Amino acid sequence: MLALTSDIVHCHPVPNFSHVLLQTERLSLRPLHASDASAILSIRSNPTVMRYHSSLPWTSIDQAYALIAVAAEALQTGDHLRLGIELKQDLSLIGTCGLFHLDEQCRRAEIGYELHLDAWGKGYMHEAQWALLEYAFSELALNRIEADIHPDNIASAKSVERLGFRKEGHLRERWIVGGEVSDSIIYGLLASDWRSMRQSQPV
Repeated sequence: MLALTSDIVHCHPVPNFSHVLLQTERLSLRPLHASDASAILSIRSNPTVMRYHSSLPWTSIDQAYALIAVAAEALQTGDHLRLGIELKQDLSLIGTCGLFHLDEQCRRAEIGYELHLDAWGKGYMHEAQWALLEYAFSELALNRIEADIHPDNIASAKSVERLGFRKEGHLRERWIVGGEVSDSIIYGLLASDWRSMRQSQPV
């Protein structure tokens, strides 16, 4: 489970994310547009994709438009960074990823992500996360990034572990979604961990 909310502690001038564009071999990580609404609804209305999410599957295109509007405002204010994951091959939107719960004083953030079911198992999220983490540690000079994952979400846990995240804690009954109570596993990645990861593992 990933908490995709936007609390921030404003201790220094906040970054402006409006011009962030991250490129990988197969992907463009770019700001969301109103034209992405149908793709986002397709992702977030799928019960399999949303199984371990912090909200129930979506039922309305209005929810997608609202997310896009909030994401666009946050790019300007620096509250959080949510980018669309676009395939260079056909310019289709296959997911989103971002940095949330930004704490500037402690140079800390939480990573969040989601991917269309049809794009699972192809290494896209690893590619996107690598680019996002490189931006977070190099350009934003963050010191720590956290991931909040449902204990049963083995695929997501393996995904962050492959990037160097370490399991640090188990929080009991942290989430209640649709009446279902669940725990959280907290993973952490330090800037020093990331530097070691980059030296030992190619993208």
